[in-house]
Amino acid sequence: MSRLVGIVLVALAALLGAPARAHKPSDSYLTLAVDGERIEGHWDIALRDLDFAIGLDADGDGRLTWGEVRAHHADIAAYASARLAVQSDGQPCTLAIGEQLVDRHTDGAYSVLPLQVTCPRAPERLGLSYRLFADLDPQHRGLLQLQAQGLTRTAILGPQAPTQTFVLTEASRWRQFLDYGREGVWHIWIGYDHILFLLSLLLPAVLAWRDARWRPAEGFREGLLDVVRIVTSFTVAHSITLSLATLGVISLPSRWVESAIAASVVLAALNNLFPVFHGRRWMVAFGFGLIHGFGFASVLADLGLPQGALLLALVGFNLGVEVGQLAIVSVFLPIAFGLRRSWFYRRLVFVGGSVAIVLVAGIWLVERAFNLQVF
Repeated sequence: MSRLVGIVLVALAALLGAPARAHKPSDSYLTLAVDGERIEGHWDIALRDLDFAIGLDADGDGRLTWGEVRAHHADIAAYASARLAVQSDGQPCTLAIGEQLVDRHTDGAYSVLPLQVTCPRAPERLGLSYRLFADLDPQHRGLLQLQAQGLTRTAILGPQAPTQTFVLTEASRWRQFLDYGREGVWHIWIGYDHILFLLSLLLPAVLAWRDARWRPAEGFREGLLDVVRIVTSFTVAHSITLSLATLGVISLPSRWVESAIAASVVLAALNNLFPVFHGRRWMVAFGFGLIHGFGFASVLADLGLPQGALLLALVGFNLGVEVGQLAIVSVFLPIAFGLRRSWFYRRLVFVGGSVAIVLVAGIWLVERAFNLQVF
């Protein structure tokens, strides 16, 4: 039992230590197209991140002008090129950065760096070493879209996976499916708002609402069935909106979606403290799952959708999300069931955890709804 307590303490500490800003972290977008020994593409890097890293705001007025950005083109190119390396079958390739442009993404202005890569030979195994902002932001991600052999691959680069190798001669639909599935798993594991929403629904799964209070569930089967209903409802709901948004049937502003996701986490955790849907939490999971599906769709769009394999990418990513969710459930549920009768679980984990989730998600809601940075 003491070992279980230690595990849950570590999990709770990790939850409370999650960054206050979530779901729209520091991202860059790296697009590469392989054509023999030559590789061309572009690298979109947020100007706000570059300003923090090398200082672009010359007059310190808090606003970046085109003149300030253009004056630092050489600095931006040098900073970026020193943090990206390309290898062809283990041999280094030469990277050249052209004259930058500026483009806008949903979260602000980006410097667009044209890339030309020359390799000793046409690569069969393409290696990428990515270290952008690794010393400044451990949550930074590089969203890669790699076009080769007539197929589009995707990957997430960053401090957790700075070096990756792509076997271009093994390009296949099955490999493409697995790539998107892997990104779905990874997105759940780094999507703190989705994790906290899921945990808010899982915390009461080993308890039962009787006599106007939460009491320990009698058996594991009762809690397991509750979790199955919740996860199934959430899965069906976000699959619907993920598909509709990805196919372009419905489109909502990113700011609305991210704010609504934060609100869903707050309300789900508050329902633990002041139960309203204690017997119908699957309905809460379904209703808010529709909103979370739009959030998943924005990530899938950022990764780049191959038009020739749209359904393959959609199904692979969605299944990856489910695998990531089931991994969290399989770890959490047995531990929670073993501790459900203890004061530690009922007071510290259940009540204290729900309060902590409300506070963290409340900060996200304020930041997203009013475009502020609280911390």
